Amino acid sequence: MQEATVRLDLHGMNCYQAQTAIDAALRRAGRSVYRIEVVHGYHRGTDLKDMVRRVYGRHPKVLRLEVGLNPGATELVLREY
Repeated sequence: MQEATVRLDLHGMNCYQAQTAIDAALRRAGRSVYRIEVVHGYHRGTDLKDMVRRVYGRHPKVLRLEVGLNPGATELVLREY
């Protein structure tokens, strides 16, 4: 059984690789997955963060984005608990 939240670390990836990894995680996410925590970092620029928020903020499988206390991560909310 999968967890309610899946963590996806994008460190070391470029935008194309990161988008491919996020798309794969969205395809694999079953009914038990409510959120995907995308760890993009924040010390080395904002390219990944900007891409995640731009592309997945309007993705049909993503209900909404949430940014918590960690500035290096964005949560993709797929459904409510």
